[in-house]
Amino acid sequence: MIREHLCKDYIEEIERLERSIRELEEEIIELRMQLNLKVDEANRLAIENASLRHKLELMEKREKLLAEFLRKLKVPVVHIDEEQFEDIEVDLTPDSKE
Repeated sequence: MIREHLCKDYIEEIERLERSIRELEEEIIELRMQLNLKVDEANRLAIENASLRHKLELMEKREKLLAEFLRKLKVPVVHIDEEQFEDIEVDLTPDSKE
């Protein structure tokens, strides 16, 4: 009787542990899928970032070539440093006829 009860308790504990193992395995699979999605997203963003950097480099190169070309043609060019340029407010409402 005691032996049967002990065996039953052990069998139930083994079954409980097996269920826990299965749940943990499923959770690991889910976490791996999430990790793969995040890695894919990071790779896509890295590729997009590299592409945008390349486009920026090309634009900067074109700007320099154009400025050099305009200098050779002796065309007057005004270069404004946007970081030092102050924003001003302009009143565009029509003046009253007073």
